[in-house]
Amino acid sequence: MLKKSLFVLLAFVLVAAIAESAIIRVVVVDTSDAAAYVKAVKQGEALLKSKGSPAVIRVLRARFAGEDAGSVVATLEYPNLEALAKDDSRLAADPELRAWVQGLDKLRKVVSDSIYEEIN
Repeated sequence: MLKKSLFVLLAFVLVAAIAESAIIRVVVVDTSDAAAYVKAVKQGEALLKSKGSPAVIRVLRARFAGEDAGSVVATLEYPNLEALAKDDSRLAADPELRAWVQGLDKLRKVVSDSIYEEIN
């Protein structure tokens, strides 16, 4: 019984730690017009902020990256996993946000989409 209680406590602590760790979503894209993509992303960031999102979005180009040099990456930084999940729900439910994403899709092809958590 003690082992089971300790396991449950440890699982709870781990889940709580993950939920409170900073989260970064990294989206690697292929785009022929990086300037237009950056402009569209910044407009979307302002739209997200107006709807209560805490996300900080950056668009980066890889340098000194071997075969990946020149790759374009968008990062979305969140204070925790819960904030990312709320934004994901916003994107699915809000017609204005969906229209923004559809506009982005005209400017880019998503190569990969990953979530990274801060190591504490």
